[in-house]
Parts: sequence; C-alpha cells; structure tokens
Amino acid sequence: MGVKLAALAAALAVAAGPSDFLFAHQTTSGAFAESNGSSGPLLTAWAALGLHAAGFGTGGALQYLSTHEGMLSEVTDVELVALAQSVLGRHPSRLLVRIHAAQHANGRIGPTVNSTVWGILALRQAGERAPRAAVRFVLRQQARSGGWAWYLHGQPDSNDTAAAIEALRSAGVTGKPIRRGLAYLTRLRNRDGGFELTPGRGSDAQSTAWAVQAFLAARRPPPTGSIAYLRSLRRPDGSFRYSKRYATTPVWVTAQVLPALARKPFPLRP
Repeated sequence: MGVKLAALAAALAVAAGPSDFLFAHQTTSGAFAESNGSSGPLLTAWAALGLHAAGFGTGGALQYLSTHEGMLSEVTDVELVALAQSVLGRHPSRLLVRIHAAQHANGRIGPTVNSTVWGILALRQAGERAPRAAVRFVLRQQARSGGWAWYLHGQPDSNDTAAAIEALRSAGVTGKPIRRGLAYLTRLRNRDGGFELTPGRGSDAQSTAWAVQAFLAARRPPPTGSIAYLRSLRRPDGSFRYSKRYATTPVWVTAQVLPALARKPFPLRP
C-alpha cells in the first residue's frame, strides 16, 4: 500500500501545473510569497500578471495590491503594481498620479531608463497615451549595440532591452530601433535555445521569457528553441528553474515565464 501511495503522490506531483504551484504560495491575505519568505506587493504583482496571462484567476491579489499601495516607495514599484491592477480590472488612479509626478522635463520618468520604460508600460496598460517625451527619452538611450540598460549610460542587458522594445511597441514605435533591439537580443541567444542576461552568463528562464515577449511585441515569432528551453526548466511541482544549474526564487521565475509561454507581451491584452 505504501508503494502505491508513493506512486500516486509522484503522479500527482508530475501533473501539477504552474498555476497550482503559484496558488500554493498565495496567503490568505491574497499576497504571494516564496517558501519561507515574506509576502509583498511586488511578488504579488508578478504572480498576478503571470496567472492572468495564462488565463487563470488571481484570488485576492487585487484586493491585497489595492490596500498595500502605501508600501510602495520606489517609482518602479509603483509602476509594476499599477500595471498589475490595470490588468486585473482596477484603474489605479492614485498610482498613475505618482507616475505622472515622477516625469522630468526631459521625458525621464523616475531615476532610470528602466523606470521610464515601466512608466510607459504602466500608462499604456491603464489605457493612457505614452508621453511623447518619455518615448523620445527611451529612444535616445539605445546603445550602439542596439540594447538598453537599466540606468543611464549603463551596460545593456537582455531584460531591459526586451522591456524597452515592449514599451516602444506599445507606443507605436516601429522600424530601425526595434530591429536593432531584436538584433541585440539575438546575439544573447545560446545553442540551448535560451537567452542570457549579458554575454557569458549563460541562459536563464527570465532572460529567455523577456526575449520571447520582445519578439512577440514586435510581431515576430519566438526564436527557434526558446519556448522549448523554457519548458525544459519545468519542475515536477509545476514551478520553473532559473536555469539548468540553479533553482532559485521559483515563484518569481514561474510568474515571469508564464506570459512568454502564453505568448503575451506587456502590456497584456484581454
């Protein structure tokens, strides 16, 4: 009997999906947390975005996000939670006011290139127009390599490049900037089908997911092998490994992989 029960448990584990894994890490407050970790608005926003993209409900996530706006101190935190609230059907009025207030005369929103990119995505997800000055600012930050960095004059990476492409495409940008950005991403693709954050780091799930979303935003098919690479990282409990070598922050990683597997770039559409 013990052997049969063990076999049944193993079969059920294999059958677990990413949504099962994420819901197992949702607290009664509606927030999400890593195992033995504390819950908070940022991880909850990522989990909600991933689940919604994959076609699942999100439990009490929206209520939790709405009642914990006071915990958001960084502009990027405000932008991420605003994006999630919009996706879940709530117009994040107070958060949008904070985003607009963070815009500088040169178009930059908040302190970095990344915060400007996410400001555009949050505004577009809420149905607002992308500020022209912010779009011009992001375009001016494209490096000679074609990529974008997190901060001004920084080293480009795949994640920020992909997010910039998604933001620019949501603002209607086409042509050379997008082609150059995709070419940069392509140079970070490895033989295993995955993408790496920066040259020499090796493929990882999140960089691959971001790259897939960037190609989709540009209305290009995901690069050959990228979806297969992501699927190869799935674990029996439904979560996704960070890479072939490491399995870390599985709630965050799984949440970021789901939109790519659902073939949905940001901002998410119904």
